[in-house]
Amino acid sequence: MPVVFMNRGRNKAQLLIARLCNIETMLPFILLMSIPASISSDYIISESEHHTSVDVDSFIVPNAPKLSGRTLKKRSTEEHDKKPEMELEIYGMKIESKVTSRFAHTVVISRVVNRANESREAFFEMELPKTAFITNFSMTLDGVTYVGAVKEKEVAQKQYQEAVSRGQTAGLVKASGRKMEKFKVSVNIGPTKKVTFELTYEELLKRNLGKYELNIRVKPQQLVKHFQIDVHVFEPQGIAFLNVDAKFLTNNLTSIVKKTLTGTKAHVSFKPTLEQQHKCPDCHETILDGDFIIEYDVNRDLSAGSVQVVNGYFVHHFAPANLARIPKNVIFVIDHSGSMSGIKMHQTNEALVKILDDMGTEDHFAINIFDDISEIWGNAIFQATPSNVTAAKKFVQTISARGGTNLNDPMLEAVRLLDKAHQDKQLPERSVSMIILLTDGQANVGEKIPTKIEQNVKNAVNGRYSVYCLGFGYDVEFSFLEKMALENNGVARRIYEDSDAPLQLQGFYDEVANPLLLDIELQYPENAISELTQANFKQYYDGSEIVVAGKISDNNLDLLRTEVFAQGANEHLTLKAEVNISEVENVTQQQQYIFGDFTERLWAYLTIQQLLEKRVSAETDEKKNLTDRILELSLKYSFVTPLTSMVVTKPEENKNDTFVADKPSEDVNVERHQKLHYAPGFAQKGRAFTSVDTDPHFIISINDHSDAICFNIDGKPGAILNLVTDPSTDFVVNGQLIGVKETENNKKIKTYFGKFGIVNNKMDVKVEVSTQMIAVSYGEDKVSFSWSTTTSLTKESFSISIMKEKNLTLTMGDDATFVIVLHRVRKNNTVHRDFLGFYTIDSHRFSNMTHGLLGQFYHQVNAEIFFIHPGLDQSKLRAKMIVKGQKLRVTRVYEKDYRLDSEHGTNIPCWFVRNNGKGFIDGIPTDYVVSSLLESVYP
Repeated sequence: MPVVFMNRGRNKAQLLIARLCNIETMLPFILLMSIPASISSDYIISESEHHTSVDVDSFIVPNAPKLSGRTLKKRSTEEHDKKPEMELEIYGMKIESKVTSRFAHTVVISRVVNRANESREAFFEMELPKTAFITNFSMTLDGVTYVGAVKEKEVAQKQYQEAVSRGQTAGLVKASGRKMEKFKVSVNIGPTKKVTFELTYEELLKRNLGKYELNIRVKPQQLVKHFQIDVHVFEPQGIAFLNVDAKFLTNNLTSIVKKTLTGTKAHVSFKPTLEQQHKCPDCHETILDGDFIIEYDVNRDLSAGSVQVVNGYFVHHFAPANLARIPKNVIFVIDHSGSMSGIKMHQTNEALVKILDDMGTEDHFAINIFDDISEIWGNAIFQATPSNVTAAKKFVQTISARGGTNLNDPMLEAVRLLDKAHQDKQLPERSVSMIILLTDGQANVGEKIPTKIEQNVKNAVNGRYSVYCLGFGYDVEFSFLEKMALENNGVARRIYEDSDAPLQLQGFYDEVANPLLLDIELQYPENAISELTQANFKQYYDGSEIVVAGKISDNNLDLLRTEVFAQGANEHLTLKAEVNISEVENVTQQQQYIFGDFTERLWAYLTIQQLLEKRVSAETDEKKNLTDRILELSLKYSFVTPLTSMVVTKPEENKNDTFVADKPSEDVNVERHQKLHYAPGFAQKGRAFTSVDTDPHFIISINDHSDAICFNIDGKPGAILNLVTDPSTDFVVNGQLIGVKETENNKKIKTYFGKFGIVNNKMDVKVEVSTQMIAVSYGEDKVSFSWSTTTSLTKESFSISIMKEKNLTLTMGDDATFVIVLHRVRKNNTVHRDFLGFYTIDSHRFSNMTHGLLGQFYHQVNAEIFFIHPGLDQSKLRAKMIVKGQKLRVTRVYEKDYRLDSEHGTNIPCWFVRNNGKGFIDGIPTDYVVSSLLESVYP
């Protein structure tokens, strides 16, 4: 939850420029918490209006000896080696979570003060679980509280589109890692003013592998004077165990986590002092960075479960203990097409070997691998005897990737295999049969239409078996897999391409490895209960839990009776429970941990989640009814769901500004890695914008993006220049110059960037981009892409998306986002070559030590512009500028931003600094030369 600050305000000279040059004043900005659309960028060469000649021979080329004794130092008005002054300080942060009967209500409060003598832009960021619904957000500034209102998404989208059409910029709420989503908003804070952010979200904790998990993401990004986490848990069944874990908890921090556990209640408190938050004794970085996780379970026995009643709504938790395991029959349908080659195939084989080892001897299994065609190992289902498992493991280790992807046929063959085995009495009469599909792509052989594949599988299964779909990576159409799974009593899960992929696969299998009950039905008094959530379930697995909620419509009902009917491993099971409504309500309402109407909100949450699942596979008329009901409940209970948005009107320069918070779906989360759009204008408000493109022209935003400075760097072809170096994050960007094919005698050689090298040593990522290809290295894995296809690669720490023959977007976690634009010239052009442009979109997390031709400007640059007057050319203004302690003469010109208008570019007015940016950049151009594309140069 970092707060980032920017300088605000503009002087009289800048306002005069705006009038003289007909520049529109930057409008207040809108933050849309949703997924942007894509850029399109072709290019036609255009000449610069203001080349400045220098002594080209003075420029150093690669491998030339460097000047001895010369050290490049960053020149700035700030002393970065001193203790950083927190102009925007988070002086208080409290995260409080109340968990009652597994329903968690979490409130995050962040208090910020601006200690600067001018306005600052503060960003509030919070990561929350994907399963949670935001229920409230507010900002309190100058004694006034601005509260969010949940609205229908279409209404909020219209409001957003109107703002974008006025040139306002866009922000994001996006997926963050595997289990989290990031909420983000900003506000302008005046000198010495304070702002309080408050975010509330709710979720039903799901029991998985025998425990509940409450995950609180801790990431303040600075030392916080008053930091506190408070978690209260109330479980009427009694708490069996409770553990607290966080990777950032060192030995000295573990001791300050206070945990009390007394029967039905638990309290966890974490209040580190400023001194305890220091990452190291002599630094000013915080150690608080990671997940604060509380795991617990409740006491269980072989009973009908626990029922809680509050204000006319009840919730029933059912997860009996001491049950015998039911045998299972598993058909593994494994994709081994060409796209699975390399690490994915190796990891799949590794996971399958471990899964086979874990099968019980009473289980049965078959392995069906497919590419263009399918192959069933042994053409049969086998019992999981030691000899059969050993033989299967040997086969699995020989599976290699090749060919295309035929999804339809192997799925139907898996169903036929189960049908025949049941008909032949080969399988236990009381057993669970399932199909587990693992694929990393879309069908391109045989039946290719997803809807037809879904229907074929649904018709074949006919409700008899469960289908589980695992999508490996981001190239799968997850909505297709999800629909096919939900239509066949299963679930879909994404397997992330990472080193722990085998553990992800095995972890999913563990969830369904031990069936305990079949055909579970929970019954309640028919005329006394209404609006019941799902009460019939195909299976109950060990380590999970069944939750049912409803409304008590009979106000005179004294006793709530429930009956559970199911099939166990050896017998039919009937369990009964009876609760006195008034007694249960009295006990519950007396608990200090209760948050009012928690049973009603839990019922609404569970109902919405189940209706959203039904909506995935519903036909048109039913889908409309489900949509209307989801929308009705979301608006009534103020839940930000996939059908609603939260709209917040906030103060911004004496105007009302608005941001909209959406909840992205799983497939939309993928699209964020593949598409990127920026509203008109050369910068996103609140971030320093820098770019270099064409021959090479650098553009640097100044004075909170109300203006810009530009300069050229002239050099010889082959020279490699350092653009960004941050020793704190161990991040580097270098670019190599290329020249035109031909040039006239005694004329300056025009150069462009033909290659970029990007290195993040902390993430162990290296990316090389040329006009021919993109090479990515992460850890021991390497992959290459051409510009000829639209594709993407997403890892937990970074993502790269390529738009065919246009551009690529590289996102390094939460640290940085860059766009590289590909410029193609006509094939028969005898002068120019293909080249690249580099745009920094997000750099606010780089340290103050960041340097390089672009990096030295990543933190706000302020300039005073005065003595504005016409030059010899009456159409061009001239002026004097004081920037970074230097007085410079500058000329008003226009440069181009080619991200949006690929053919002509967008004109960006800027003040041009001559002589390779002399006086504006630190040092001279030769100081930025490095010997290789992936070399680091630390100031």
